[in-house]
Amino acid sequence: MQPHRDAAGYWKANVRLILMCLAVWAFVSFGCAILFRPLLSGIYVGGTDLGFWFAQQGSIATFIVLIFFYAWRMNQLDKKYGLDEE
Repeated sequence: MQPHRDAAGYWKANVRLILMCLAVWAFVSFGCAILFRPLLSGIYVGGTDLGFWFAQQGSIATFIVLIFFYAWRMNQLDKKYGLDEE
């Protein structure tokens, strides 16, 4: 497959990926830990309710997973647009 160099397409894909990662992070850290905490209080993980778990550990764990996902996806985009490191 021949990679193509399209700066506008690359930037658009990058911004879309960033916004998607920020939306997931905001949902987990703000939504699950604060807004939906009363709904998650009946579900227990590790001896505590799920809302508290998201507030204390879940949002941090999700953020770390998002970092690795972003790096993996950007490597794919770099290859697609011919900007990868060889």
